[in-house]
This record gives sequence, structure tokens and C-alpha cells, in this order.
Amino acid sequence: MDGTSLILNSAERTRAAELLARFTDSYENSLTSRPIAPDVDRETLAKLLAEPFPEEGLGVEAFFADVVDRIVPYTTTIAHPRFLAYVQGPPNGIGAYAEAIAAVLNQNCNLWQISPAANVIERSVMDWLGGLFALGPASGGILTNGGSGATKDALTTAIADRRPDFRERGLQENRAPLVLYTSDEAHRSVVKAAALLGIGLDNVRTIPTDDHFQLRVDLLTRAIAEDRAAGKEPFCVVATAGTVTTGSIDPIGPIADLCEKENLWLHVDGAYGALFVLADSTRDALLPLSRADSITLDPHKLLFAPLEAGALLVKDMAKLRAAFAFSSSSTYLTAIDDAHLLDYMDHGPQLSRSFKALKVWAALRTFGVGTFRTVTERCLTLAARLGAHIAAAPGLELMNPVTLTAVCVRMPGRNAEAHAELLTRLHEEGTAMLGPAKVNGHPCVRACVTNHRTTEADIDLLANRLTALARTLPSPP
Repeated sequence: MDGTSLILNSAERTRAAELLARFTDSYENSLTSRPIAPDVDRETLAKLLAEPFPEEGLGVEAFFADVVDRIVPYTTTIAHPRFLAYVQGPPNGIGAYAEAIAAVLNQNCNLWQISPAANVIERSVMDWLGGLFALGPASGGILTNGGSGATKDALTTAIADRRPDFRERGLQENRAPLVLYTSDEAHRSVVKAAALLGIGLDNVRTIPTDDHFQLRVDLLTRAIAEDRAAGKEPFCVVATAGTVTTGSIDPIGPIADLCEKENLWLHVDGAYGALFVLADSTRDALLPLSRADSITLDPHKLLFAPLEAGALLVKDMAKLRAAFAFSSSSTYLTAIDDAHLLDYMDHGPQLSRSFKALKVWAALRTFGVGTFRTVTERCLTLAARLGAHIAAAPGLELMNPVTLTAVCVRMPGRNAEAHAELLTRLHEEGTAMLGPAKVNGHPCVRACVTNHRTTEADIDLLANRLTALARTLPSPP
């Protein structure tokens, strides 16, 4: 490196490309032999943290050496076929290349004039996603950094719609408090958004669920009536299509009926489960999402895009713009209206926005929608297979109906420490990486089959080891 330029010369670009290709091939070919959870060498990580940045550059070779020697060994192998701890699968095969191209082009997807092709690609992706749920001609959406951000943006839109003077007057005056409703199985992002937006945790009603972990509409109806009688202002229900612990789908149709009757905004958190609409076996259960005012999706889950790629769909794009468009005194941000293009800065909180759509668009074109349909169906089939193994195994109890791909397993009579030991043994021996869970107050372990690399052999291996460990782990005193 000559120390005067931030551009690689031709030889350096060629070498970087060679090393990247070598790294990609090596990593791909070694996935099944790599430990799923790394053996964390804290001394090495401490040195990495404390190491000063050099005054003179070390060059391309040194960078790739650092990746291979000091980063990868201490990185969780998300792409391992038995990484089943979270609703996070490995990236699809084209994702890394699309990310690299997006970085080279470095489009800022705020004003369409400075990213016209990227703008069209994002609209294309959002139109396709919206079409999965038949949201209607006024619908649309925006890519976000994830499901939590999409949910917060949806609630912002709901507040702005229900209180048109919210932007000017805020929530700081003596008015009836807005009340939000969700289930006790909802994702933490719902209450976090309520806190950050000023709704307040005291104004979030957590509605109990039934034996299938679905929000009870009768109790929701009662809570709304009680709040109205108390002088409060119900404004939004957040239903869930795929709860993170058990994969349950709330009764969207009856909830939508109630929201229409009560004039409430209906948001559906479908970050985990909504894209199972691609699979024949779950499509009918998810089509009622067409009645939602807004939907959270996560392409970095079931479309297997590299992190980050969330999405917010809305039935009426005009309401999204009403919540986020601001006139600007900055003349450099002057926008030119175009019927076919959007200024995304007016449809979400960000100004600077990366070209997230390319990796989603690239995957849909490279592999075809049919491949994603097949993969989502396979994940459902594998989860059902694991659930059947558990239900038949002595010493194990299946704790949830396997509606989607979450499978919660309990060793009856064993305490939380025994279940933590079960997880540790599975990790240390390299069998699988699962996560902890609690279902109906019982400690258990949870597998979530949202991994396009997982096979029947992986599921059978896991089921057999769970059965064996349930027999051999010591019982609590």
C-alpha cells in the first residue's frame, strides 16, 4: 500500500478477489466439520480488542490472514446444518456476492434521483412481498434493518393515523392515553417500541393465550371494553404470525373482525412466520394477513438474505408517507416527484439507507420463487419430523404443537439446571446448537428449523442424542 490512496490497484484487486474466492470455497467446504459454537479464547479476543490500528496499512494479504486466523475461529457457524438455536438461517448462496456488488455501487436509497435502479429494485421486491398477501393496489412498503425496526415504524404509522395531530402535539398533553394490545407470547420488540414511542409500558395490555399459545380474542374484547369504560383510547392490536417461542399463529381473522368493529389499527408481527405463506401447507393459515393494516416481515429469515434485511408492508402507502414525510429547508434534499419512483426517506425514519434490496432481488432471480417455496416447505417437514421423534421418545415431552418450525422439548421432572446442561452437552460435543425456552412455566430447550442446509439425517441425529442424553443426565436431587 502506498499510503496516499484509498483505491486498490489492479494487482491488489486481483489478489483480493483470489483470496475472497479461496476463503469462500474453504468456508463452504468445511462447514460440517467446523464447531457450531466456537471455543472462545478470551486472551486472543482481549488482544484483538486492545490492538491499535496501524499508521501504515498492512495490505490485502494481512486483512485476509486476520479473517482466517483471528475472526473465523471465534465466530459462530450460523451456516452449520445443525445450527437451530434461533430464527436465523444461513445466507443463500448469492447473498454474499450481491452484498459485495451493493458495496461497490454504494447507492444511498433515500432520494430516487441518486439511486434510480436501486429504487426500482426495492419497489419490485416490496410489490412482490405485498402481493403474497393481496394487500391491494394502495399497498407498498419499505425495507428496514430488521423486524424490530419495522414494528416500531408500523406503530409510528398507527399513532400518526389515529392521532393526525401527533406530529405537532405529541403525547405530552392531558389526553386519553393510547392503549396497545398484544399477547403474552409476543416478541419483546412490541413493548420496546411502545416504550420508545412514548406510549408507555403501563398502556400495553398483554392478553393471555390459549392452550395453543394463541391470543384469546374473548379476553382481548373484554380488555378493549374495560379501557374504553375507563376513559382510555384503544388504538392498535399487534397480532403475531409465528411467535418466537412456539411458532403459534394468532387467530388473525377474528382479530381483524374485532379491529374493524372497534376501529383499531391491526399490525401483524410476521417477522418469523409470515413468509411461510410461500409453503402450500401453511398458506391458508397466513392469507388472513391480507386484512392487516401493516405487516412485519424478515427477508433475512425465510428468504435467507444476509443480515440485515427486514421489511414493513402497509395496506395504504399514503399513511406511511403521512407519518414520515417532512418538508426540508435543506435545498440539497430537494426531491422530484415521479410516478414510478419513491423517495424512501419520506416513508421511513432513515435518510441514509443502504441498497438492501439487491440481495433479496438477486436471490429471487438467481434461484427462483419456486425454490424458496420448496425450501420453506422442507423446513416445515423437518420440524414436524423432529416433533414426531420427540413425541414418541421416552423421557422427553413435546411442549408445543409444531405449527411452524419451533420445537420445544422438555425432560419431565428435570429442573432448569438439567436443561441448561442438556444444551451445553449438545454444544460441546458438536451435535447441535439449540436455545433455552420456557413453556407453561416449564424449562425446556428449543430447536427452530429455519436452516436451508438442515437434512433429515441432521434431525434424526439430534433426536437420537436428545433421547440418549435424557436417559443419562443426572436427575435433580
